Amino acid sequence: MSARSILQFVLVVLIWGTTWYVITWQLGSVNPSWSVTYRFLVGGIALFGWCALRGLPLHVPRSSLPFIAIFGIMQFMLNFNFVYRAEQHVPSGIPAVAYALLMIPNAILAAIFLGRRASRRFIVGAMLGVTGVAMLFAQQLNLPGSRTETLIGLAFVTAGVLSASVSNVMQGSPQALRYPPLAGLAYAMLIGAGINAVFALFIAGPPQWDPSPQYWLGLLYLGVAASAVAFALYFDLIRQLGPAEAAWTGVPIPIVAMAISTVAEGYRWTPLAAAGAALAIFGLMVALWQPARKAQTA
Repeated sequence: MSARSILQFVLVVLIWGTTWYVITWQLGSVNPSWSVTYRFLVGGIALFGWCALRGLPLHVPRSSLPFIAIFGIMQFMLNFNFVYRAEQHVPSGIPAVAYALLMIPNAILAAIFLGRRASRRFIVGAMLGVTGVAMLFAQQLNLPGSRTETLIGLAFVTAGVLSASVSNVMQGSPQALRYPPLAGLAYAMLIGAGINAVFALFIAGPPQWDPSPQYWLGLLYLGVAASAVAFALYFDLIRQLGPAEAAWTGVPIPIVAMAISTVAEGYRWTPLAAAGAALAIFGLMVALWQPARKAQTA
């Protein structure tokens, strides 16, 4: 792995690993749907700026716009509305671990719609990962007075993972190859922001704003760093290393998120929670690991 790839890998892990806690800065007086709207408005504009700065193509075919719109709804409207609401009910590190298992519904949907079959190793790793996440949620259910909150958080996390999985599989379809990836991502963010605004207006009324530095600094971080820069870096990492290798960012990200949750939110570890987190990460590693191919001899 080149020095450039290592740097990009580390940056993606640090940015997306800290994102889960920074989201909690957005959960106050502002309705979550308005916060999601602002985030992807900032992210879409920043990503267009990134493309312009790098001289990357910004045009997408009109025929691709419906596909991009559906992708934007699934990824930047439904997914993040569920994520933000999940973090109102459970510590931020737990959804991070659960989202690391996004590969499981990805594999199921890819098998159904794209004809891609999962290996036995992947299935075993996925089962270990699901068991580990279940143990984390079981730990939350055992805390006094938190059963209802945990079940609500679990429901939102599950809905978010499923909607994110649909958007992930869409990106693996032939239609996604018909337009420049970063330009399509920028359009999807702005479309998602627009639909979020309509939804927020319907359920929460006129736009809301929190003037505190924590809110708007968190918004800038989530919009620019976590949404525009990190996605651009990750796409470039995929081009350099391949999707399987780039997916290994999913292993350290929940570790970073859980560490931050422990320090910043006072997450209480028990033997059950520690074993669950370790099992989830181990399962992820098993699912992602690919044996080295034997060199062919002449």
